[in-house]
Amino acid sequence: MQLTIKKGAALKQKTACLILGVCEGKLKEELLLQVDKDVDGAVTRAARCKEFSGKKGETLLLHVGKSIASERVLLVGLGKEKGLGLSGLRQAASSVVKLLTEKQLGSFLLELPQVAVKKSSLKERVQAVAEGVLLAGYRYERYLPVDRPGRPAVLEKVGLLVGEKDSKSEAEAALQTAQAIVSGVCFARDLVNAPGNEKSPEYLALQAVGMAEKCGISAKLLDRKQLEKQGFGAMLGVAQGSERDPYLIVLEYRGSTEDAKPIALVGKGVVFDAGGISLKPAEKMDEMKMDMGGAATVLGTIMAAAQMQLPVNLLAVVPAVENMPSGTAIRPGDILTSLSGKTIEVLNTDAEGRLILADALTYVGRFEPRVVIDVATLTGAVIIGLGHHAAAVLGNHDGLARQLLKAGERSGEKLWQLPLWEEYATQVKSDFADVKNTGGRAAGTITAAAFLQKFADDYTWAHLDIAGMAWEGNGKPGLPKGGTGYGVRLLVEYLRGEVK
Repeated sequence: MQLTIKKGAALKQKTACLILGVCEGKLKEELLLQVDKDVDGAVTRAARCKEFSGKKGETLLLHVGKSIASERVLLVGLGKEKGLGLSGLRQAASSVVKLLTEKQLGSFLLELPQVAVKKSSLKERVQAVAEGVLLAGYRYERYLPVDRPGRPAVLEKVGLLVGEKDSKSEAEAALQTAQAIVSGVCFARDLVNAPGNEKSPEYLALQAVGMAEKCGISAKLLDRKQLEKQGFGAMLGVAQGSERDPYLIVLEYRGSTEDAKPIALVGKGVVFDAGGISLKPAEKMDEMKMDMGGAATVLGTIMAAAQMQLPVNLLAVVPAVENMPSGTAIRPGDILTSLSGKTIEVLNTDAEGRLILADALTYVGRFEPRVVIDVATLTGAVIIGLGHHAAAVLGNHDGLARQLLKAGERSGEKLWQLPLWEEYATQVKSDFADVKNTGGRAAGTITAAAFLQKFADDYTWAHLDIAGMAWEGNGKPGLPKGGTGYGVRLLVEYLRGEVK
């Protein structure tokens, strides 16, 4: 797809379709009055018949006359002006892409960057609209025929129109930022969507190394022998039920000075989670190929950061394993010795993500990170608590949590903070080991974080439980069914805030 910035008067632009954003109750704006006149009052008639008033999600497609240079004009409702934010612009752009590609239109021009959004800059509006277009243009079609009936049009030429007084160079810089961020999101989506028969830990490791080589990121892999030699007992315990060898993926992006301590991102990389001996139900087990969603987010984030050349040192660590039931799998009641030396009683083999993260969180200490953030599809409990609308953030530093919450608000990827009081730690105390890997049904998301805190309390640390956000079950504009890449935009926004 060719995505470009254009500048000039909207109604003089030659395009297959010109998209104009309309806030509720704003049909008397000068530009809309010109459109209404050209189409012999069709906009007024649509408003009178309550077919279009600018409410969020409404659209009105018009074939226009000779006074307008475009072939069509699409009016897109943005809702009330007071409540409009950058997320609304992003969603509107994604909705436009879905609508027009289903109508077999792959080329069009969006005037959305010119829509007034309070406390926003041109750069922010351009970035939001560009992200909306690019996210909606994503498809995972590797195993589908290209010529299948009903296939939406492929995006070809899409323009973002800025005002005649706006800076085109500023808009183009924002477009480049959006392209870098979304490339990371789409890389993450591809990783999540890859089927389990293809996506072994080795596959994930090689995909990470290939990306790193292209982006100027240094990469190192620790194989089974190295993991055994160094004592990754918790990670190896999870991996021992699978014939596929585990790998620890270690990527380093150096955008700052050599002596600047890195920000460490740790991503759960369970490429397929059958639950081990504590076998999951058959229903929706196919979706467990997404249990490496945290790993995908971390890899997509470091990719985007490198492409944006952010002035920060960044470390990405991914423990990649498969959790399967077999004669060699760990059993409920087994005790593992982790890399930290702490012993872990395994009461439920389906609580495996926290086991591999325990070793990875210990490992990153070698790099003396100034901040550690782990990302994981860790608990079903977070879906019960927050649904599919937000991820949970917990940690040992409220300042870091607040920074991540703000980054979530700015990026449109929402977080909600849960408490991590000392009382919750009592639920993961073990009678036979230093800690047990489940605290029972009560406060499941929090006790999972309390377990991780045992291996992260030496750091300024935050934990993101993205189990409800890493997979889209139905599909919506900007979020086709499958992996979402959730967290990449959030973490990039956090990193950008760190280097300002």
